[in-house]
Amino acid sequence: MKSALLLSGGMDSLALAWWKHPDLAFTVDYGQLAAEGEIAAATAICKRLDLPHQVLRIDCRTLGSGDMAGAEADTCAPASDWWPYRNQLLVTLVAMRAISLGITELWIGTVRSDSSHRDGTQEFVDSLSALMFCQEGRIQVHAPAMDLTTTELVLRSGISSDCLAWAHSCHKANVACGHCRGCNKYFEVFHELGYDLDRSR
Repeated sequence: MKSALLLSGGMDSLALAWWKHPDLAFTVDYGQLAAEGEIAAATAICKRLDLPHQVLRIDCRTLGSGDMAGAEADTCAPASDWWPYRNQLLVTLVAMRAISLGITELWIGTVRSDSSHRDGTQEFVDSLSALMFCQEGRIQVHAPAMDLTTTELVLRSGISSDCLAWAHSCHKANVACGHCRGCNKYFEVFHELGYDLDRSR
């Protein structure tokens, strides 16, 4: 089987790349405000791992809501950073490219805390995988870190603190704002790991 990772540039996907070493990584600029920061982080980890990396650019900002799109959150949003059907969108866009490259397994960086929204649950991953598998290419979707917290994933992966620090977790900008949910998670994980963030950067 040939594997690919949906590499957002955040802590979860960077640690997953380090742990699982996929055959290929994809980063998607779908119109999110932090796209260039995410691409820079993903590119850095792929260079460090000598991992082939493709960037897909499809502007879907007019379909977004909340912090990532710089818009008011949708009334269905469970959190301010929720973008309607984002994970489904990203998997579909990447699969549209991956199928021509012989990819049969697509990995996503979902972790335990993501179950607070529907597209971060095992039920969603299983349903999406079944949908992809019944079509041409028979691509399967997996979330290898589904049962782990981000801190547990980092420890399992063995990624160094200096490489983890490359992660871009901010939801609002290419330079970390320091106060969104993504930035808060970044600082919390470093604190849980006992890493010195100043020395890691």
